[in-house]
Amino acid sequence: MESTIVMINLFGAVALLLFGLAQVKDGVSRAFGARLRSGLATGTRSGLRSFASGFVATVALQSSTATALMVASFVERELVKPRMAQVVLLGANVGTAVTAWIVATGIAWLSPLVILAGMILHRSASSSRQGGGTALIGIGLMLLSLHLLSSATEPMRQSPALGAFIALLDNAWPVALVFSAGIAFISSSSLAAVVLILSLASTGILSAGLVIVLVLGANLGGAVAPVIASLGGPAAAKRVTLGNLIVRAIGCLIALPLAGYGAELLATLPLAPAKLPVDAHLGFNLILAALAWPFSRPLSRLMLRLVPDDTQPDSAPRYLDQHELSTPVVALASATREVLGVGDLIERMLLRASNAFETNELAKLKEIPSLEKRVDSLQQEVKIYLSKLGHAGLSEEDGRRSIVIIDYAINLEHIGDIIEKGLAPQVTKKVSLGLKFSEEGFEELRKLFQLTIDNLRIAQTILVTRDFNLAKQLMEVKVEVRRMEKQSSERHLERLRDGRADSLQTSSLHLDMLRDLKRINAHIVSVAHPILDESGLLIESRLKGAAE
Repeated sequence: MESTIVMINLFGAVALLLFGLAQVKDGVSRAFGARLRSGLATGTRSGLRSFASGFVATVALQSSTATALMVASFVERELVKPRMAQVVLLGANVGTAVTAWIVATGIAWLSPLVILAGMILHRSASSSRQGGGTALIGIGLMLLSLHLLSSATEPMRQSPALGAFIALLDNAWPVALVFSAGIAFISSSSLAAVVLILSLASTGILSAGLVIVLVLGANLGGAVAPVIASLGGPAAAKRVTLGNLIVRAIGCLIALPLAGYGAELLATLPLAPAKLPVDAHLGFNLILAALAWPFSRPLSRLMLRLVPDDTQPDSAPRYLDQHELSTPVVALASATREVLGVGDLIERMLLRASNAFETNELAKLKEIPSLEKRVDSLQQEVKIYLSKLGHAGLSEEDGRRSIVIIDYAINLEHIGDIIEKGLAPQVTKKVSLGLKFSEEGFEELRKLFQLTIDNLRIAQTILVTRDFNLAKQLMEVKVEVRRMEKQSSERHLERLRDGRADSLQTSSLHLDMLRDLKRINAHIVSVAHPILDESGLLIESRLKGAAE
């Protein structure tokens, strides 16, 4: 009976830890999701920035799995290079290890205060503050779970059955590694597994060598969950998660025979024995990152060979299943997923145009016509699919949702036309004629490009979540874009009056690009109109506050 109570307490504490991790992930996603995704997508131009982006994202989300899947989706959309994606995941692994190290610093007593602060924030009217409050509550629950884990594992010190099991693992390190990997996989969190190992190690029943082996297993198991989650995804995403698993597996295979030596080395350092699991976790990931970083390029090439490209034509819709038309809710969800894919194509087109504008490399524009054809084809398929759904008889709410999806698809198609017929030829003219903008004009256009891309990412989120505060924020950005366009035009005319040769050469080009980026933003903002219109905040396509 006593052992049953101990196991219930142990599993309950682990469940609370996993729930706290989920709350942190959900809260951070709500509070900073768009900015976090944007920063992760744009912060991968160099190896160091990629590593830092993965580190920050994982510390914020408390989940290297979430970071891995996010990066995999960016690679699929060609927003992140495969080589840089592997570096991002090295940073994510270190981020998880640092989180475990911080959690083990003995701050569990702060849990009531953190939960109280989270509840106060959660009662706020602001969506971002509510998300921050949810994250704080999750952190408080994680800290509380550490206290419960410590209490639950204390009786195990005298357990003969546990002692025999630990002795078995201590004499069979490969079995111990697989056992720990299984725990991390089942919980979908290497952090949870390491914290559990930390609690067991605090009872003094684990040898130093076994602790290191269990930590290695937790690292291996934590890399399996993203691979399983990406199995149904495109080849580009599978390459990223599989590459991360291969790196961790090789690291564990090399480190496993050296675990005893590692334990002796750590024993000579001025480290607290009770914190050995998190110290070993951090040390392993730092060493692995340093050793694997130089091999990121060969690894991405190996993944190209191991995981062949998808055979499905790019222009074919992925989610529009005709059998789902009999279930409107499911069909609308599938149409939404398809339109989000169209938005991803538009984002790639914008990035191609922006990069070509900044680097003067026309090769980056070559893919735009083929991407535009895919946009045209997919948005047409979405319209046809939803028109069939309309014949089946929809509720008023489903009918409105269908119109919103179609309108968004049409606006994305218009954006594709503007990029192909406007921005791409304008950038081509700039590069082929060797035209140079003034430093001020170039920076103004670069910032507007980046703001446009960020706005598109927010619009994609709004389509799915229908978040009122995000919709209001996006509508307010429309006013900011109008202001930026007006100010840039006025500054450009001032430079013309001053006789600036660089401005004279690029005058029509500068104004045309400003106009097209403004038009693109107008189409992007349209996704917010239905949400604000339902709330009575929209007057002639403008927010009441912005019109005053």
